[in-house]
Amino acid sequence: PDSAKEKPQRGKVVAVGPGKLLDSGVRATLSIAVGDEVIFGKYGGSEIEVDGVDYKILRESDVLAKLA
Repeated sequence: PDSAKEKPQRGKVVAVGPGKLLDSGVRATLSIAVGDEVIFGKYGGSEIEVDGVDYKILRESDVLAKLA
């Protein structure tokens, strides 16, 4: 399909949450940190605007790669 031809997007992580709460009650360790550059699918996550700046809210599972 045409959607498979869409190029992934690139962005910089500006905030992270506490991590997923596991069934054991422990929070999962995040592999993404503030300042990381990441690649994600164009249609992943949700777009928001705060103080005139556009942001994208993603789950860690939406991240395709972390750039070194």
